[in-house]
Amino acid sequence: MPSDKSKLIELPSTDELACSDDIPVDNEDQNFLPNILLFLLNSIWANRIDWFFGVDMAIYHTAGVNPRVPVVPDGFLSLGVERKKGGKSRRSYAVWEEDEVVPTLALEIVSYTPGNEYDEKLEIYRKLGVLYYVIYNREYWQRDRHQPLEIYKLVDSNYQLQISEPLWMPEVDLGIGRHQGVIAGIQQEFLSWYDESGNRYLTAEERADNLAQHLRSLGIDPSNLPSN
Repeated sequence: MPSDKSKLIELPSTDELACSDDIPVDNEDQNFLPNILLFLLNSIWANRIDWFFGVDMAIYHTAGVNPRVPVVPDGFLSLGVERKKGGKSRRSYAVWEEDEVVPTLALEIVSYTPGNEYDEKLEIYRKLGVLYYVIYNREYWQRDRHQPLEIYKLVDSNYQLQISEPLWMPEVDLGIGRHQGVIAGIQQEFLSWYDESGNRYLTAEERADNLAQHLRSLGIDPSNLPSN
C-alpha cells in the first residue's frame, strides 16, 4: 500500500489543473455578489494575511472519485492559509497544496439554470468537510421550494439548516446575512458580513458617504477639503 507521502506526490499541481470549470455564469450576481464579500474582507481583515477568498475558482480535493475533477463554488473562504500562495496569485485551490486546509465556507448563488445546489453540491461540500454552506436564491427560491437564503452548518458530519439571520459564525469571527441598500449607485439586495452584535460592516462607498454627512453636519463642505 502506498504511503500518504507517495499519494501526495502523485497528485497534480495547480499549474497542471484548470482554474475553473469553464461553465459561463448566467447572471451577473454570480460574480458581483461574491466580490462584494471579498472587497469587504479586504477592509475588515486588512491587517491579516492568513485567509483567502476565492470567486468562481476551482477547488481540487481528494474527497471525490477523481482529484482532477473540481468543485467550483461562486465563492469560498479559507482560513489559516496564505493570502498569496508563495507570494503569487492562485490559479486554483488544491487542498493538498494548502496543508489540507479545507474551505471554511462555500457560497452558491442559484441562477436561472439550476446547478444542483441543494443536493449534489451540498453532498460534495459535506464530504469535503466545508463547515458552512451558504445558498443564496433571491430570484428562484419559490421555484426550488426553498428559502431565499439558506445557511447550513456541518454538525456531526451532516449539514443542519441554521435559522438566524444574520448568522454569527464563531469559527470565522464574522456573521453573514442579507442587506437591502445602495451599492454601485443601485438600490439592491446583497450579502454582507456582520459583527457579533449584528452590526453590518459598511462598504467603502458607505463609509465615505457617512463621513461626508458627518462633515456637513459640522458645517464643512467635503468637496472643499484638500485632496492631500
